[in-house]
Amino acid sequence: MSDLKKMYSTILGDQFPMEMTITFGEQKLVYKKRTWKISQPDGSVDERGVRYGENPDQEAALFELVNGNLVLGDCHYIEPGNGLVSAIEVEDMLQVGKHPGKINLTDIDNGLNILKYLMDKPAAVILKHNNPCGAAYGSTLADAFNRANRADRIAAFGGAVVMSRPCDKDTAEMLASNYLEVVCAPEFEAGTLEILKKSKNLRIIRMNRIDRLAEFEKYRFVDFKSLIDGGIIVQQSAVNSIRSIRDLKPATASWQGKEYQCDREPTQQEIDDMIFGWAIEHGVTSNSVLYVKDGCTVGIGTGEQDRVGVAEIAVHKAYIKYADILCFDKYGIPYADLELAITKGERKMAEKEEIDAKVQADRAGLPGCTMISDAFFPFRDGADVGIKEGITAILQAGGSMRDFETIEACNEAEPKVAMMYTGQRSFKH
Repeated sequence: MSDLKKMYSTILGDQFPMEMTITFGEQKLVYKKRTWKISQPDGSVDERGVRYGENPDQEAALFELVNGNLVLGDCHYIEPGNGLVSAIEVEDMLQVGKHPGKINLTDIDNGLNILKYLMDKPAAVILKHNNPCGAAYGSTLADAFNRANRADRIAAFGGAVVMSRPCDKDTAEMLASNYLEVVCAPEFEAGTLEILKKSKNLRIIRMNRIDRLAEFEKYRFVDFKSLIDGGIIVQQSAVNSIRSIRDLKPATASWQGKEYQCDREPTQQEIDDMIFGWAIEHGVTSNSVLYVKDGCTVGIGTGEQDRVGVAEIAVHKAYIKYADILCFDKYGIPYADLELAITKGERKMAEKEEIDAKVQADRAGLPGCTMISDAFFPFRDGADVGIKEGITAILQAGGSMRDFETIEACNEAEPKVAMMYTGQRSFKH
């Protein structure tokens, strides 16, 4: 075990070259390896790249695009000079904490991938293992982070936080009261670093280009997937084109000569949550189903093989997280600690029963949520999972042969559920 702990704290190093060139026919993209000169505890300065890859025994390197303007067909891919994560300088690491590894960097990157659609308001995204565990708008940045954190306080432990506005003292105080690996913001206001640096291992990263993050909506990049035989699949990066009510389509279907349509139109708040939820969906591993309400995630189901299963998982997670935050608010401890204390005879079962009753009465905050599905429902059973919990609206891709069943599910609900289509799916693997 001691050797494993040492692996986690060791900078592995890498054998990758300082420059990499990828050729597309006669066009070339040139990349430069990113390294940082970081002061060590003994006073020496060590120049290293990425700490290690996904695991401590995997060498890894970060490369920034520095030359080449790739055009394939009518697609102009992102040009050099737009670096975000790949352009982090040592001066941007306001506190290095543990030397950054691949997972830290890809969590920040996916946070930016989501946040680029949420730049109109203060927003915060908390990520773990390249998936959001909480995301929210807020009246202030502190409010946004607090809402995102309360959506899943359990998974946020050891997470990466990416924010759309400069970090202020109120937000810093909230951040400092949680165990986090990474905090990233466009700037850190006076007095915030003293608060955040109380956690010595916290990586604090300033990324001033976040102020221009909305511009990245229009950029495409080449997305590479390497195969175990050394081959590569390349694709264009995904673009979220669902940005307003004008991009949504009515839920209609035809089946055996009969026309179907949803009886109820969505409210403005439901439309807002559809747009918000689809932006979050853009950064969630598929198959996925989300529940969102008032610009905040309530339950996030990720990476499941069947759609009804992931809808159920998202509900299950919502119930667990709701019980945990109720327990934390009332007793200052996690729900799991309360259960353990009861088992040991240190607390009363009535305390747990009170929380459980509240969770069931509130149905984990799911009533009034909008359900977001990254692809169509092949059968109505997925939608029925959310309807049973009191969701009031659904956004899905549409296009299933059995869309009429899901429309019937919405119309049969009491009260009726609104539904809209995106006309596009949002898979991410």
